Amino acid sequence: MIEVLTLPFTYPFMRDAALMAVIAAVPAALLSCFLVLRGWSLMGDAISHAVLPGIVLAWVAGLPLLAGAFGAGMVCALVSGWVEENSRVKPDTVLGVVMSGMFGLGVVLYVAIPTGVHLDHILFGNILGVGPDDFISAGLIGATITVAIVLKWRDFAMWSFDPVQARVAGLPIRWLHYGLLAMISASVVAMLSAVGIILSVALLIAPGAIGFLTTRRLPAMLAVATAAAVLAALSGVWASFWLDSAPAPTIVLVLTTMFIAAFGRRQWHARRWTMAR
Repeated sequence: MIEVLTLPFTYPFMRDAALMAVIAAVPAALLSCFLVLRGWSLMGDAISHAVLPGIVLAWVAGLPLLAGAFGAGMVCALVSGWVEENSRVKPDTVLGVVMSGMFGLGVVLYVAIPTGVHLDHILFGNILGVGPDDFISAGLIGATITVAIVLKWRDFAMWSFDPVQARVAGLPIRWLHYGLLAMISASVVAMLSAVGIILSVALLIAPGAIGFLTTRRLPAMLAVATAAAVLAALSGVWASFWLDSAPAPTIVLVLTTMFIAAFGRRQWHARRWTMAR
């Protein structure tokens, strides 16, 4: 039994994959709580798709691909936030238009400009092939996001639950708004080499949803979301070894299973409470 649990991690590339998955999962899980509370679940989807043109343009300019991805993600976040603040268009409509437009631009650029970047690695990640540079960039980004949320989670909480009260209390609303968007963009960049553009969406939604279904207190929600993301990262990498599957989608399947379990538990308790009445 012990050998079944430990054998996958005796291989260096599996240990690296597990470590990278955890590094990417922690900041994404913390952010996912506020995305769920704000109703911004689509924001992570929009930014993750919008980084593609930035990657292609960074390749053409000879710049680091992560710099291009972060720049494109910030453009998407800032444009979406500005349009939402200055128009009557609903947020989900804005995100849909910006996301599809930038992703379409990225695909056109990718086809038109020959690059050495493999599209599958961009979309689905290459967690089994991460290197020292990936660990450094993801670690720095993840640590910065985690520290920022730990120090300012009360401000983000008040802004998420009651923006009007937060403004009355003197909180810097615009800084919180665009600061959260910037952290989402940075988190997507940190996850780029691990789970890719598409599958990073799951890490920015599922952990917060699991925490929301499990508890009613924000500190506990943050803890549950982080624990769920870390557990899914480790168990997904472990299961991918025995299933001979790709780690990233396996992690997402584990998160989906955990969400279904949390939803089922919530429904069961609600039905028991209803019958007790």
